[in-house]
Amino acid sequence: MADVAPRDERVLVVVPALDEEATVAGVVSSVLAVLPRAVVLVVDDHSGDATGSRAAAAGAVVARTPFTMGVGGAMRTGYSYAVRHGFPVVVQVDGDGQHDPRHLPELVAALADDDIVIGARFAGDDPYAVGAARRFAMAALARALSRILHTHLTDVTSGYRALGPRAVRVFAENYPAEYLGDTVEALVIARRCGLSVTQIPVRMTAREHGRPSQGVVGSVVYLGRALAAIGLGLVRRWPCPTTEEPAT
Repeated sequence: MADVAPRDERVLVVVPALDEEATVAGVVSSVLAVLPRAVVLVVDDHSGDATGSRAAAAGAVVARTPFTMGVGGAMRTGYSYAVRHGFPVVVQVDGDGQHDPRHLPELVAALADDDIVIGARFAGDDPYAVGAARRFAMAALARALSRILHTHLTDVTSGYRALGPRAVRVFAENYPAEYLGDTVEALVIARRCGLSVTQIPVRMTAREHGRPSQGVVGSVVYLGRALAAIGLGLVRRWPCPTTEEPAT
């Protein structure tokens, strides 16, 4: 992993990216236009294209994984980098152009009251469109995790989120790398480690390339795998370095 000494700032924006050469430079430039004093770390998840070089040319620090680790593994790399270099705040932004960087200051500001802030679709006037079956699955997950976390959430699979110092330290210690672990299981870990979670409404754009899975069968499988991730999060033992006792 790259070990470049970062600028003396407090916000690290982590962009996990796999084969995103078409969009990653634009994402990096857009982030720096909104938060010019932030450091952008692109975790190139062993891409087979020019993702890393295009990110570096746009002004990012680049860490390349030795093999493809998935979003969870890439984000674990980002949290470890944050702790090593003393960043108290980490914001995750996807490399495909869906996350609107204009919301970054709002996400960071909301950390004054909570440990994790999710940028949530469907919480405001965002017209982001998903199929009916997938939206049902997402709503079911949101209801389940709202009960677990004792707070109202509408978009628990959003990867657009900001984390304060306590959450950064927890996830640098151990972060789930399995499918959906980086979103739903991470929120269960947050609850067990006594971290507070909230959301703010954001607008997201359609994917600039590729296509998410859709359809009834795909959504049923998606819901089942997500519930399994929640179950794993509830039964696993997770280190909670920032709290005296893990929440139950």
